[in-house]
Amino acid sequence: MTTERKAILTIDGQAPVDFPIMSPTHGNDCVDIRTLGGKTGLFTYDSGFLSTASCKSKITFIDGDKGELLYRGYPIEQLAENCNFLEVTYLLKNGELPNAQQKTDFESTIKKHTMVHEQLTKFYSGFRRDAHPMAVMTGVVGALSAFYHDAMDFSDVEHRNVSFNRLVAKLPTIVAMAYKYNTGAPFMYPDNDLDYTANFMRMMFGNPCEKYVPNPVLVNALDTIFTLHADHEQNASTSTVRLAGSSGANPFACIAAGIACLWGPAHGGANEACLQMLEEIGDVSKVGEYINRAKDKNDSFKLMGFGHRVYKNFDPRAKLMRKVCGDVLAELGLQNDRLFKLAMELEKIALEDPYFVEKKLYPNVDFYSGIVQKAIGIPTEMFTCIFALARTVGWMTQWEEMITDPEYKIGRPRQLYMGAAKRDVVPLAQRG
Repeated sequence: MTTERKAILTIDGQAPVDFPIMSPTHGNDCVDIRTLGGKTGLFTYDSGFLSTASCKSKITFIDGDKGELLYRGYPIEQLAENCNFLEVTYLLKNGELPNAQQKTDFESTIKKHTMVHEQLTKFYSGFRRDAHPMAVMTGVVGALSAFYHDAMDFSDVEHRNVSFNRLVAKLPTIVAMAYKYNTGAPFMYPDNDLDYTANFMRMMFGNPCEKYVPNPVLVNALDTIFTLHADHEQNASTSTVRLAGSSGANPFACIAAGIACLWGPAHGGANEACLQMLEEIGDVSKVGEYINRAKDKNDSFKLMGFGHRVYKNFDPRAKLMRKVCGDVLAELGLQNDRLFKLAMELEKIALEDPYFVEKKLYPNVDFYSGIVQKAIGIPTEMFTCIFALARTVGWMTQWEEMITDPEYKIGRPRQLYMGAAKRDVVPLAQRG
């Protein structure tokens, strides 16, 4: 909401101009500078959007200093403890947690959309078997609009709901098919007698010759990973989805754009990079050497999975994943596995070493989720696909919030041009 307070801008040679200050439910007040260009002829410069609110939103709030993450006002700790992923999905989409009947109805609706068009399965054969699954995901999800174009009037709430349900339901099927194609195994069709996450694990790890029995500890661990990654305010991939959607692009194209952005190692690829780092270190005996390298400003080595751009305190999702990590390792008897012992030693040093404590380089959610996924049997190159599966819920919620906002306009950032000044073309014969 806009308050009576004003921010006054004084520019040499011009009369002062004022701008309204907007106050949020939580977080920093914002100066409304939408009229800045018209009033002053100036723009703001904020590379990386470190001090710019790009939208108004009611979905997710992060307080990095406190280490707090809220979905629709609910602390992530309470949601992860008390709700499954589809309950959290319902919450993000509708603004409130479902009651028992709403939960049953919503889960039933999602199950009706888990199959993909049979023609879509032929897309996979167009990729090399060794293609990165995120490359496959980007192509296949983008192609969904060629198959599901019966609900493209996004001013219609029912069309938006159908698109939402389709994407949330089909992403597990698409991710599992990407994995099966990569390994040369046959695709597994969904089994709607199972719940969302157990069904996904069956499509990933089951085969047509045997009955797959999900391990409840592992199902709970993966369901928690989904919940913790469902949304995270205006991060790079979410902003990409919003920017793509601001042009009126269909949601399948927007989600494909989000997946492409998420693939970056500084974003969703961080947990993959973390496991690659552990493989590089190789053994507990080398931890001290690599810790010293991480402290050396002249060494290019970086300790992946520690610290976070937003959280200046402990990542609240990491606290939850730490417990889940312990449960999974105990369930699978992997406490003494070489890679996992190495990870635990790194965690111990980072939590005790004055250098890391002072700089608040605590283990983040990527550190633990990578370990958990590896233990479950998910290959490293699939980690970001798992992230995309979960984040599709947040992306679609953010997309719908944007296109139903009466103030929304096509995104059009400005720039600070630093290139050559205007000049004339010299005829070819006269160029030196």
